[in-house]
Amino acid sequence: MHPTHHRSRGTVAALVLGLSAILASGPAGAEELTGTLKKIKDSGAITIGYRDSSVPFSYLDGDQKPVGYAYEICRKIADGVKANLKMDKLEVKLNPVTSATRIPLIANGTIDLECGSTTNNADRQKQAAFTNTHFLTATRYVSKKDKKLDKIEDLKGRTVVSTSGTTNIRQINEANTERKLGLTILPAKDHAEAFLMVETGRADAFVMDDVLLASLMAGSKTPDAYAISTEALSKPEPYGIMLRKDDAPFKAVVDAATAKLYESPEGKALYEKWFTQPIPPRGINLKLPMSEAMQKQFAHPSDSADPAAY
Repeated sequence: MHPTHHRSRGTVAALVLGLSAILASGPAGAEELTGTLKKIKDSGAITIGYRDSSVPFSYLDGDQKPVGYAYEICRKIADGVKANLKMDKLEVKLNPVTSATRIPLIANGTIDLECGSTTNNADRQKQAAFTNTHFLTATRYVSKKDKKLDKIEDLKGRTVVSTSGTTNIRQINEANTERKLGLTILPAKDHAEAFLMVETGRADAFVMDDVLLASLMAGSKTPDAYAISTEALSKPEPYGIMLRKDDAPFKAVVDAATAKLYESPEGKALYEKWFTQPIPPRGINLKLPMSEAMQKQFAHPSDSADPAAY
């Protein structure tokens, strides 16, 4: 029996050797990078798209430098990419984006990650991919308290504003048609301009993600003069960092980096920093503790576009 026994052991050893040779060739094989990972490795840089007034996600501080919750998440993703590609240094380039330009700039390769307040939905997934959700919001509206507006019906016949290129302007247009509200709907180039229209009386209400409305209100001259509607125009909507579509290797690295962050105590600390504490440049506090849905999302990160999943 012995000789055969040894022979079979020899075969196993050969198999193990063969297998370790294959595994060892892994990194060499991994040089065959494609898509975004190849672009980053070859250029030595990753480009982050940031927003200028999506407080507290991605906006400019007093020194006109990008800061924010989503912006910090993107910096963490960049660290993850750098480690994955075993690069000694990785240059992080910054490129401003708006609601209207963010998807085209991802699609054409100008930016690699879009860090902001972008809703992950089925429609957008046809044009871009999203990593794990970093926030849940719903569409509501802000108005001056003395107008006593709270429900969607209260807007009948009024002038409302929303930011162009957003899901929100589409939702208010749909509600206007379905509910025969007779609204005048004005598009604004960004959130700051839209809020200013409510402030100056050019619009009765600004339809947007409730969290962005809360930040604009908190940062205004008279926060107590405004109210956010209790009725929402949408179910909970997930925000995700956007990346290019059909680039599975890059998405796997990005997903691993965001999941690791959200599942760790650092993820919760990052949330608290931007939503429950004073933030730059003026020390406003959004006072939005983590919801139960958000706690669940961080415990089990998901990139689902389906509001029912949260």
